Amino acid sequence: MSNTFYSLPPLNRRQLLKTLGVLGLAGAAPGLWAATPRRRLGVALVGLGYYSRDLLAPALQLTQHCYLAGIVTGSPDKIPHWQATYNIPERNVYHYGNMHELANNPDIDVVYVVTPTGLHQHFSVIAANAGKHVWCEKPMAMTASECQTIIDTCRKNKVQLTVGYRMQHEPNTRRLMAMAREKPYGNIRDIIAEAGYRSGSTSHHWRADPKLGGGALYDMGVYPLNAARYTSGEEPIAVSARQETQNPVYAQVGETTWFDLEFPSGAIAKCLTGYDRNLNTLRANCEKGWYELVPFQSYSNVQGRTSDGITLKPSPENQQARQMDNDALAIINNTAPLVPGENGKQDIVILEAVLKAITEKKKVRIG
Repeated sequence: MSNTFYSLPPLNRRQLLKTLGVLGLAGAAPGLWAATPRRRLGVALVGLGYYSRDLLAPALQLTQHCYLAGIVTGSPDKIPHWQATYNIPERNVYHYGNMHELANNPDIDVVYVVTPTGLHQHFSVIAANAGKHVWCEKPMAMTASECQTIIDTCRKNKVQLTVGYRMQHEPNTRRLMAMAREKPYGNIRDIIAEAGYRSGSTSHHWRADPKLGGGALYDMGVYPLNAARYTSGEEPIAVSARQETQNPVYAQVGETTWFDLEFPSGAIAKCLTGYDRNLNTLRANCEKGWYELVPFQSYSNVQGRTSDGITLKPSPENQQARQMDNDALAIINNTAPLVPGENGKQDIVILEAVLKAITEKKKVRIG
C-alpha cells in the first residue's frame, strides 16, 4: 500500500473519500509509477480448472506486464483446447510429473499455482526450486507450517512469492484499508464480514475432501478472515467459533462456520462463511458512523456506501488483470509484492485457531 495514504493531513470524511478516489490508482498499483518494463513476464498456470479457464487465462489477455506463456496440467485432454485458444507452443506445455523441467525454460518467469489448496505447497516448492517466481492462489496452504515451507523455499531460491488475494488490489478495498488508518468515522467498534454461496451439491468433489482443502472455511472463509484484518488494520488476538453441517456431502469438512475475532483495540469481527447460503457483505461500524462494501468479494461490481451518503462506485477494471499486473511489476522492479507470503501465512495461523476453537468449543488465543 502506498505510504501516501499515511502521510495525509487530517481530513473530514468527504475530503478523505475524495482524496482516496484520486489516490486509489496509486494505492492499488504501487508499481505503476516505476520505470517502464523491458518485457512482459511469461506466466505458466498450474491447474486448468474453472478459475484458470474462465478468469485467469482471459485476464492474461488484458495484462500489460505479463502474459500467458505456458500451462501445467494433470488432464491431457485439456491441452489441445488451451494450445489452440492461446497459441501455447508445445515446449511450454507440462504435466504434473515433469513440472521441474520448467527450470530449463526461459519463456516462463512466473508459476501461478491454481490447484486445490491441499496441493499448493507441493507445486509451489517445485516452482521455486525451478527458479521461477511463485504466485500462489488463496488460501496459501493447509497449515502454517506448509506456508512457511513455501516462504523458505522461495527465499532460498531468491524468487518472489505472492498470494492471490485479488481483493487487496481492488480500489474500493484499498480505500477501506486506508480508512482503517485515517479513521474518518472514529474508531471501529465491530466488523461484519460474510462470504459464501449456496452449493446444493449432492455428489463428492474436491471441495468435500479434507485432504485437498475442502469445506467453506478454507474455500470461502479466508475472504471474511482476511477482510477483518485489512478493514481493522489490526491482527486478531483471540477467536471463538462454531460449525454446522446440514448437507452430508460436507460432513468431513464443515458446511457453515461462524467465528468472532477479537482485536487489541477492543473491536470485534463477526465472520460467517458457508455453502448453504449466498453471503457477500463487509461492514465496519464505528463511533461516528459506518461504511460497507456490498458485494465485497465478487469478481466485479464491488461497491459500497457510507452512513453519511457517500457512494463508493465500482471499478470497471478486470480484477485478476489488475492483480497480476501489479504482481508482475513488483518482480520487474524488484519491489515488495502487495500480498507477500507472510500475509497468506497469517490467515492460516488464524484459520488453525478457528479450527481449534471449534474442536475445543472455547475461545482460543492467537499468537
